[in-house]
Amino acid sequence: MALAALRKYWPFYVMLLPGVIFYLVFRYFPMYGMVIAFKDFSMMDGILRSPWANPWYKHFETFYQSPYFGELLRNTLLISLYKLVWGTIPPILLALLLNECRIRWLRSIVQTLTYMPHFLSWVIIFGILIALFSQNGGIVNRWIVEAGGSSYPFLTSTDTFRSVLVGSEVWQNLGWGAIIYLAAIAGIDPTLYEAARVDGASRLRMIWHITIPGIRSVIVLLFILKLGHLLDAGFDQIYILYNIQVYPVADILDTWVYRTGLQQLNFSLASAVGLFKSLIGMGLVLFANNVAKRWGEGIW
Repeated sequence: MALAALRKYWPFYVMLLPGVIFYLVFRYFPMYGMVIAFKDFSMMDGILRSPWANPWYKHFETFYQSPYFGELLRNTLLISLYKLVWGTIPPILLALLLNECRIRWLRSIVQTLTYMPHFLSWVIIFGILIALFSQNGGIVNRWIVEAGGSSYPFLTSTDTFRSVLVGSEVWQNLGWGAIIYLAAIAGIDPTLYEAARVDGASRLRMIWHITIPGIRSVIVLLFILKLGHLLDAGFDQIYILYNIQVYPVADILDTWVYRTGLQQLNFSLASAVGLFKSLIGMGLVLFANNVAKRWGEGIW
């Protein structure tokens, strides 16, 4: 039976092969490197010949006893939670608005403009933020000064830096998330809307009782996947945007690992923190999936 299915659907398996190879090479094979977290790794000796750490949890203990452990964990969780909350709701709202828009050219323009930032690197976005929020010459600060106020250091203040991080993240991924939800909306049975119109339902009623329930499974799926990356607060973004003045609110696990683990060639410590993050992420995904299954929306 399996052989017959393979012969019948072999073109689909061939198309699937590059994705399988990618995940094997870049996701599964590198898992062997996790053993570094339990060794005193030396580049000269390699992974196999490097001695085992004594005790085996030595590098985990070093990380836990670091004076920055509490601050790093708090910053990582807060930034990730802010991004999780504010990055989930706006794309859904935008998708609903675009779906209800009956002016095709306006819908296309808005969708294109919101989707374009997804292709910008954080280096370019940092330049845009400098142009907008720089204390000396930024457009926003110019408006504040012209209105009679004084310029404010948005990018170097511990009070506003997290807001800049989260806001720029939401802006970059707004259009991308909306496209995913629009695709889910397109899969809803149109006869449901026709029946609702016959019953005299308004657009808001149809959105609340048909559209949102119809994309609930996609919302739950994306939420669970994002929850698995709760300890990944966005290294690229933060490393490019932050500075020493905002370390107390912006220094996260990944940036600390880069400075302490990689720049000082302490690969064992970096691997231990990476393994710690992965285990926490796996636990969150399992927990969220079990909760979602009670509502009939689990991934597996």
